Amino acid sequence: MRAYNFCAGPAALPTAVLEKAQAEMLDWQGKGLSIMEMSHRSKDYVAVAEKAEADLRKLMNIPENYKVLFLQGGASLQFSAIPLNLLGKNNKADYIHTGIWSEKALKEAQRYGDINVIEAGTTIDGKLAITDQSTWNLSADAAYVHYAENETIGGIQFANIPETDKPLVADLSSSILSAPIDVTKFGLIYAGAQKNIGPAGLTLVIVREDLLDQAKPEIPSILKYSDQAKNDSMVNTPSTYAWYLSGLVFEWLLEQGGVEAIHKANMAKAKLLYGYIDASDFYANPIAKANRSIMNVPFTLAKPELEKQFLQEAEENNLLNLAGHRSVGGMRASIYNAVPLEGVQALVNFMDDFAKRNA
Repeated sequence: MRAYNFCAGPAALPTAVLEKAQAEMLDWQGKGLSIMEMSHRSKDYVAVAEKAEADLRKLMNIPENYKVLFLQGGASLQFSAIPLNLLGKNNKADYIHTGIWSEKALKEAQRYGDINVIEAGTTIDGKLAITDQSTWNLSADAAYVHYAENETIGGIQFANIPETDKPLVADLSSSILSAPIDVTKFGLIYAGAQKNIGPAGLTLVIVREDLLDQAKPEIPSILKYSDQAKNDSMVNTPSTYAWYLSGLVFEWLLEQGGVEAIHKANMAKAKLLYGYIDASDFYANPIAKANRSIMNVPFTLAKPELEKQFLQEAEENNLLNLAGHRSVGGMRASIYNAVPLEGVQALVNFMDDFAKRNA
């Protein structure tokens, strides 16, 4: 029996995808070898890569004037790649600070240019929230505006896409493909794969073509988006197996009815879990309702001394990886696309039973 995995990343993958990959592990489509052993420049693998991109474009309705790159290094490498690619001659950018990941991004960007930090985190009635855009001091001459749409660790998410006449850059690592999004509102979208796309080792970058000529001259060629775009994300050997598995996830999403359908399922999961937490005196969520993440749900216990017992008993009930990030503590349930409603219901049932036994 497979357990319900609430890990924030590497995260749960659809069982159907894992089963297909398992069936093809030793002999991919009758070729007598694993796709892991196949040349990335072979006709067969290029077809797999091209289909993955086509399916992603369909899922996200990505316009033709955007390049889709399948890169290595995790989203964290993009913290450097983005300023090196986009600062250009301007050398200025706005970074909206709402949590740990946006802070990591801005600190890396500060190595390469003049970064205007917009402190957008606040507290409303004791709950963490994001300030209204009317309070932000956006620069008139920024090359781009960067934000982390969903802070995985804190469980805080933007209720709306920021409005700006500058290229908008978004870290969508924890929320990509979880809900419909208008790609045309962005200059660049990036996301580590290991949450809602596929296994660790792959990073998606969706970048508007007119931004490809803004790179600093000292940028390493492997980080240069224009070079990667010209070489179909194969300046060097890509993460071939992660790319293949991500393609299988895209196929699975299309079979579920696409992003619109999976968003309805995600909202049902979030409503179930947040609804139970809000009705409980034993559990609490620290985020203002308007900024609650539908993917990462942190919660605390009325008796923090019971946290270790909670985690131990949860694991005994096949509910895995519920510990909060080490920097914030508490609990966190990441309910990405591959986590079924049944898993969230099992978690709520356990939480209710645990609360009654330990009230």
